[in-house]
Amino acid sequence: MNARTEPEEAEPATPARPPIIRELLLVAGLFLVYKVGRQLATGHTAEAFRNAHRVWDAERWLRLPHEDAAQSLLLHGDGLVQVANTYYATVHFPATAAFLVWLYLRRPAHYVWARRVLAAVTAAALVVHLTFPLAPPRMLAATGLIDTARVYGPSVYGPPQTDTLSNQFAAMPSLHFGWALAVAVGLIAATRSRRRWLWLLHPLVTLLVIVGTANHYWLDALIASALLGVALAVIRAPRRTVTTAGRGAPAGEPAGPAGPAAEKALVGAGR
Repeated sequence: MNARTEPEEAEPATPARPPIIRELLLVAGLFLVYKVGRQLATGHTAEAFRNAHRVWDAERWLRLPHEDAAQSLLLHGDGLVQVANTYYATVHFPATAAFLVWLYLRRPAHYVWARRVLAAVTAAALVVHLTFPLAPPRMLAATGLIDTARVYGPSVYGPPQTDTLSNQFAAMPSLHFGWALAVAVGLIAATRSRRRWLWLLHPLVTLLVIVGTANHYWLDALIASALLGVALAVIRAPRRTVTTAGRGAPAGEPAGPAGPAAEKALVGAGR
């Protein structure tokens, strides 16, 4: 029996889900490393402000838009800026967790890929946080920006000197934006709906929020995008499985072509 006549069962259409206990531990470890790693970068206040001036001057040299343009959009009303502050404080972790849970249940192969991409981006970001501490624009008087969370609420940060829950000098890269973009890319890759490109609204809204609330510079998002691009280039997404009609197609999506022609297209694939 040659490769062209082997039964289809030799290459399952639907990959098995990884053991859930192991995955819970891995994802919990990812979030823990994220929090602990940021804490390791504390205690570099003077260097963080020097780097902030460098980033601010670099943005002007690159002729990037002033962050005030994004903040002005949010300051048209107290309600809008409060929504932005709430979005910054509450969407980041739950949205990423929901994304991973959905992939685990519905697209196991894409779940493993997305988890690896997020882990790689987070690890690279923590290295930058440790080597390049950066004060956010809300702390830098030269920006002319206000700390919208402190003025309008709600705020997730206390005074930097007494804040033991987060490292406020880890602005670059922005994992708020990096994770949001990874979620959008993952959902676009894992689904087939014509409306799947609307997932890009998540990172776009996140970008407006992180810059408009003066928590990040434009360059923070650009560096996060670059790190994600490298991770996506190194960690390849799973290929879509083309299967016979009625078998192997993900729920809610069209099955592959039926008939002998489809069988011939599948047999020996990937040789």
